[in-house]
Amino acid sequence: MMRLNLKHLKSINLLLAFVCFVSTASAQDKDSSSRIKIDGVSAVIGDYVILDSDIDKTLIEMESQGISSGEISRCQLLGKLMEDKLYAHHAIQDSLEVSVEEIYSTVDQVIDNFTRQLGSIDKVLEFYNKEDESTFRQEIFEINKIQKLSSMMQSQIIENVEVTPEEVRVFFESIPKNELPTFGTELEISQIVIEPEVSKKEKDRITNQLKTFREDILERGSSFASKAILYSQDPGSRSSGGKYTLHRKRPQMVKEFRDEAFSLEEGEISEPFKTDFGWHILMVDKIRGQEVDVRHILLTPKIENNQLQAAKEKLDSIKVRVLADEISFKDAALYFSDEKETKFNGGVLINPETGDTRFELTNLDPVLYSQIRNLKDESISSPIMEEDRSGLKKYKIIKVSNRFDEHLANYSLDYVRIKSLALKEKQLKVIQEWMTEKIEDTYINVNRDSKRCDFNNNWLKI
Repeated sequence: MMRLNLKHLKSINLLLAFVCFVSTASAQDKDSSSRIKIDGVSAVIGDYVILDSDIDKTLIEMESQGISSGEISRCQLLGKLMEDKLYAHHAIQDSLEVSVEEIYSTVDQVIDNFTRQLGSIDKVLEFYNKEDESTFRQEIFEINKIQKLSSMMQSQIIENVEVTPEEVRVFFESIPKNELPTFGTELEISQIVIEPEVSKKEKDRITNQLKTFREDILERGSSFASKAILYSQDPGSRSSGGKYTLHRKRPQMVKEFRDEAFSLEEGEISEPFKTDFGWHILMVDKIRGQEVDVRHILLTPKIENNQLQAAKEKLDSIKVRVLADEISFKDAALYFSDEKETKFNGGVLINPETGDTRFELTNLDPVLYSQIRNLKDESISSPIMEEDRSGLKKYKIIKVSNRFDEHLANYSLDYVRIKSLALKEKQLKVIQEWMTEKIEDTYINVNRDSKRCDFNNNWLKI
């Protein structure tokens, strides 16, 4: 029963993640406005009010986006909105803080996207029936703030939830034989990466430029954010002034970057340091418990064609030696690969979604799939040049080192994936227990019409 609930909640959450922002942020065209009750209150959760129009606009937006709303009722949408508000309400009660700068940055990106799609800010305001840009921005800000608070609260609830091997075994044995999941064909993929050598002259040029930026900021009052917008080669953060939010218990950046971020005090700027992406300087904006707001500037080295060619030729030589059985692919990865994440594991890639070494063929990244689709097991590709988002170029050779055909879940063979399912079930149970407790402790008022809904949670406190 718990697995069915998890699947049900996941499908609703995925759909609402797509429509909730636009539907709540946007008013519809005049032909649709007559369908919206703009002044009815569906529910009150703590300090938050959910209007009838919030639900109506969500349904209308789903239809306008070509999404069938037939399988999702008004009651289910209201229940999801109430959950979000409950999380957000208690996030504030627990003094969880959101980064205002980060949310404003998101607002800027949303407005920019709308403007690119429709041509001008005036057309955006007309399309969404908004009187002025300031009001529209504030609506988007509030929506993103609630979503961020909700996400932070959920993360805090489950951050210490773990499963023991015994719990994994009990979970697996509780699945009826006729309900065991089928896992599609999976591959283990290995690679050896060679980065072109960067000349000392180029290293000095980059580090000196970063040192100049640092001096401008510390000694002449220049803005770090402005420098990042103008010069950083990180496309993921350049538009937001180099901004990232890091969490001590959820490492989402490379180790060297995290080490610098968590070693600095607020307002302090690092000396230039190197990661696999290039050279950086980093400034800590704000420390909030386990979270740290940082800004960085990334510069990537210029690679000459002869340096790229040398890297390619080195891989050609390694491939010849492996095929001649002079050295195993695993040992070649250990001795020659420049990729720290894989070289000590025989070059085997880790699936970021599951944490294990297998990649389901049907869910494989399109770029990686195109690189391995014609490879037979144990054969090795020719050198492949890759360029990351920051413009850094490197070469690699890859091989399919293992293949697991489609099969029913097997405890020994699929332990990592079964453990992940068991953990999700336990997290769901912890969240449900938290919600049951908080519903009892929180002021909640549901209007008369909505009391007829068959909610999954006891919002009516019956």
